[in-house]
Amino acid sequence: MAKPTNIATTLVAGLMGLALIAPATANECPIDARKSQAVGQSVGKKVQTAFTQYSEEDTAGALETLLEINARDEFDNAYVSRFIGNLYAEQGNIPTAIKYMKIAVDSDMLGGPDHAASLKLYADLMMMEKQFDTAIPTYRAWMDFTCKEDADVYTRIGVALSETKKYDEVIPVADKAIALTKAAGEDPKKGPYQLKLTSYYNTKKYNESIDVLETMIPLFIDDKRLWVQLAQFYLLVEDYKKALATYDIAYLSGYLETDGNVRRLSQLLSQNGSHYRAAKIWEKHMNEGLIPTNEKNLRDLAGFYQRAKEHVTAAKYYGKAAAINNDGELYLKEGILLAQAERYKEAKPIFDKALKAGIDNPGEAHIQLMLAHLSLKEIKSAYKNAKLAAKDKKTKRHADNYISFIEEKARLYGVTL
Repeated sequence: MAKPTNIATTLVAGLMGLALIAPATANECPIDARKSQAVGQSVGKKVQTAFTQYSEEDTAGALETLLEINARDEFDNAYVSRFIGNLYAEQGNIPTAIKYMKIAVDSDMLGGPDHAASLKLYADLMMMEKQFDTAIPTYRAWMDFTCKEDADVYTRIGVALSETKKYDEVIPVADKAIALTKAAGEDPKKGPYQLKLTSYYNTKKYNESIDVLETMIPLFIDDKRLWVQLAQFYLLVEDYKKALATYDIAYLSGYLETDGNVRRLSQLLSQNGSHYRAAKIWEKHMNEGLIPTNEKNLRDLAGFYQRAKEHVTAAKYYGKAAAINNDGELYLKEGILLAQAERYKEAKPIFDKALKAGIDNPGEAHIQLMLAHLSLKEIKSAYKNAKLAAKDKKTKRHADNYISFIEEKARLYGVTL
């Protein structure tokens, strides 16, 4: 079954047309100055054969036919080269396609539509091969030749400029693409805005980046990434309130899908005083598996609950964190929080765990044990721990002050120390 395509249809349409380059009048576009006459008869027959083969899905045969042509006329050579270049491009053989399209473009002899299409394809192929310094002037040559300003072409120029790190030149090109799209009454396209955003970011113009994102979000409301990007830029300019508000909206809309973004939301909530909500969000997503359950994340979660004055829950998570690497300092924190919640019986074995695991200043655990035993009226055990705390330079003074107090308590209660 035949396969009519834009490539083949355009090529065969020019079979009978030889471009005669007439001088353009003051108001005439170069593409309209190209008049046509018949191509060479022998070349025309072979090209017609190639077109028939291509239409019957015999691209290899069409290429073989075209490559056998020995076109002596410069126009015929340009025309055949364009056909060959198109077929190689369709096959994905870009370097070879470029070789033949360059012949067609450099000849500057093809008919108006043919030369325009050749310029466009050649520029596209150069983009694919990352030969941006050639693609840019070729796109501009296409616009000059056709007297057309095209939003997509400006966007491609913007991409090429961005790839070559000419960021300041990107902005006017992207703005032109945006303006042309608006003027045509078309739906906005994300590409030009993204180019502006990239350019401003790479030139450290973060406030301008924010302006672009604030414009993009209403236009592309379903793009969840834009909310996260906007929040991140607010952080870059240290506008933490707006960063928090934006992260929060994104979270409530279901747009925060990575552990990093969820953790950042919790951190911002805590920094702004919403410790309990920060903890609940962190805890929820840790239980669901989004936030990894490791020592650091458990410790951070415990910290949120601690700042929220949820001492028992904070103690639980410090204990979970401590158990991972048998961390005595974290066991000490767990015990202190249990004691603050007046869970003295639960706290005592935790302080023992801290001492067994090892802490920098054992006197700290002994002081806490002393206070727990005192609260439970366990005078003898309190005295023992006060004595042990007095051996640690960090807690000696504190312990010494309690020793006499405990001795007096023991006398009053008739306890032998």
